Amino acid sequence: MKLLDWNTLDEAARRDALARPAQSRADELRRGVERIIAAVREHGDTALRELSAKYDRCTLDAIEVDEAEFAAAEAFLDPALKAAIREAAARIELFHRAAAPQPVVVDTAPGVRVERMLRPISRVGLYVPAGSAPLPSTALMLGVPAQIAGCRHVVLCSPARADGRCDEAVLYAARLTGVHKVFKLGGAQAIAAMAYGTASVPKCDKLFGPGNAWVTEAKLQVSSDPDGAAIDMPAGPSEVLVIADADANPVFVAADLLSQAEHGPDSQVILLSPSAELLDQAAAEVERQCAELPRGAIASQALAQSRLIAVDSLAQAVEVSNRYAPEHLILQVAAPRALLDGIDSAGSIFLGQWTPESVGDYCSGSNHVLPTYGYARSYSGVSVASYQKQISVQEVSEEGLRNIGPCTATLAAAEQLEAHRRAVTLRLATLEARS
Repeated sequence: MKLLDWNTLDEAARRDALARPAQSRADELRRGVERIIAAVREHGDTALRELSAKYDRCTLDAIEVDEAEFAAAEAFLDPALKAAIREAAARIELFHRAAAPQPVVVDTAPGVRVERMLRPISRVGLYVPAGSAPLPSTALMLGVPAQIAGCRHVVLCSPARADGRCDEAVLYAARLTGVHKVFKLGGAQAIAAMAYGTASVPKCDKLFGPGNAWVTEAKLQVSSDPDGAAIDMPAGPSEVLVIADADANPVFVAADLLSQAEHGPDSQVILLSPSAELLDQAAAEVERQCAELPRGAIASQALAQSRLIAVDSLAQAVEVSNRYAPEHLILQVAAPRALLDGIDSAGSIFLGQWTPESVGDYCSGSNHVLPTYGYARSYSGVSVASYQKQISVQEVSEEGLRNIGPCTATLAAAEQLEAHRRAVTLRLATLEARS
């Protein structure tokens, strides 16, 4: 990891220090995804089988997971893993149910009532990657809030292995969270199938979940097509920023950095500290622990584009963090809550030395599908609200129209929208004639 001193850098160097690994939307990738989407739209299930054979190296007799496969998956899994999945799901449900939006009814003036109704998005598609490792936790993070929101049609796609089956833990998590249909599909073809529909895969209104560059590009393309589907958020490689003081445990700091670095070679981790000694100790620990990891080679590639940055103070560290807007922000400092008020942009925050980012990934109850690549400046993580539409309702009585009609008419006239004005004044005249 490269060691930098923030206060010796000019503005250009500071931009470089916080630059993320380049995300390629090269013409070749864009055209490749366009071809996949076009093939799925034209040839449907036939294209899905051909693309699965090409990219996932599996032959699919049936695209949809059947009851026998769900049963076999449950029987195959270790009871301890099934218990952990159920335990995590319960905590995720507890938090997301408590944090869900609520209906609102407000009288904004005598005789004027304004309401907010909540309605679930009817058809949603969930994508659970299974590239270098299957992610049953993502099935929980996407499935639980969809279930709470009451979505009537929830489908999930996850790539099949060479044997033509999905990961057993992913299937168990999907069934546990009430997913209605699971399809053995991965990559851009899965996104296209859920966005446009095929004979087997229902067309969805909104798509959720992380994925590789092909999945991300496919989500961007279908979300820009009126005939496609909305998406949860733009996505990029996983990332973590750690703020640590002189009292932080360098062993814990290094472990947190590596827990994100092992996601993939394009992941990024950043450590900010006013303590030169802590930075040196953490760097040594990262090197030592990385050598012990099964995915150490992947982590090493990510570390090559990561940073150790010296700052003057914790306050300056918060300023730098806000500028970066990390997906995950870990505050390994003596008084982490004292920094919270200054934090404007982060996907999820982890307070103190006993709160590793890993608990948020799995079972603290928060969601791990979060904005990356700086999108935490304007996006939030997945929640029940992500699966809902908020519809406003207003009802005005005669008294209410007398109260707010003149205001409406004045504003309409200022905007030179005469029909708007008359829709009010004609009613007011009628009321006046009756009085």
